[in-house]
Amino acid sequence: MIVPAFLNELWPLGWSIAVFVLATSVTVVCSVRLASVGDVLADRTGWGEAFFGAVLFGLVTSMSGIVMTAVSAASDQPQLAYSNAVGGIAAQTVAIAIADAFHRDANLEHAAASLQNMMFGCLLIVLLGIALMATFSPDVTVLGVHPASVAMVALYWGGLRLIRGQGSPMWRAVRTTDTLADVPDSDDGDEAVTSHSTRRLWTEFAAAAVLVAVSGWAVAHAAEGLMEHTGLSAGLVGAVFMGVVNALPETITSIAAVRRGAVTLAIAAIIGGNCLDALNLVVGDLAYGGGSLFHAASPQELFLTSGSLVMTAVLLSGLLVRQRANWLRVGFDGVLLLAVYFGIVTVLAL
Repeated sequence: MIVPAFLNELWPLGWSIAVFVLATSVTVVCSVRLASVGDVLADRTGWGEAFFGAVLFGLVTSMSGIVMTAVSAASDQPQLAYSNAVGGIAAQTVAIAIADAFHRDANLEHAAASLQNMMFGCLLIVLLGIALMATFSPDVTVLGVHPASVAMVALYWGGLRLIRGQGSPMWRAVRTTDTLADVPDSDDGDEAVTSHSTRRLWTEFAAAAVLVAVSGWAVAHAAEGLMEHTGLSAGLVGAVFMGVVNALPETITSIAAVRRGAVTLAIAAIIGGNCLDALNLVVGDLAYGGGSLFHAASPQELFLTSGSLVMTAVLLSGLLVRQRANWLRVGFDGVLLLAVYFGIVTVLAL
């Protein structure tokens, strides 16, 4: 198939900005629809909001980030690919504080506490830890792939099996008057969605995934133009500009889910999306032809990875403490997440 030349060439700054904004807008529109469709499908499949949100919901909302990382790595921009994947994790984690501001009752982490959400948080820490270990390991590849990539995929698959198999867990979140349990709502809610057949809902779900993926390609190509014409570092462009766009699907869908009362789905979509964003490093490692993506990471990318680990630990502490009262409409963990994230951005901009 012949690809038009302008799709592969470096775009002018004006075109890059315009495409970046347009692709971001498409991502936002698709994300709003995903929240309604995903909530209903979670009930109809019987998988529950936590598992459905972390796996299928997380996969679809991560499509843009997956494509961004693959395109950047294949275009010989390994640092841009790495920082996009990890920057998306940082931006998506801080999105929980934003979603919390839309939950009028108790702290969102209190209302949505669940064993599955906490286990996905632990899985994310493991995946990011393996990525850091890979950077300081011998620079070897097997068929162009670092062994850590294989380990990360295996750990993610094993983690899913462990989380899905928790039929009789030894630990449970204490139910309170502010806890919103994940109970099928018998298709109550948005009548324009619940009146549709399950087959149509799956079709809409898949169509949104395709649009989000195409938008991810456009953002990645536009980001290369922004970096080239403005002189901004790959770490800053990947972590902030691409990372924020990467986080938009999770942020929008989480806010919409909170407004629908699906608080477990809101948290699960972000944590599950973060786990898949960690696997974006594997995608980038596969797409990068210059060796190991992990060893192409600069100190900026490693700093960003460490910051994402800290933010994940803060989120888990919020799920454990389950603060009932809010600080400035968000819990203590939300305040800390905002502080850590803006600290990361400040250091990257220096």
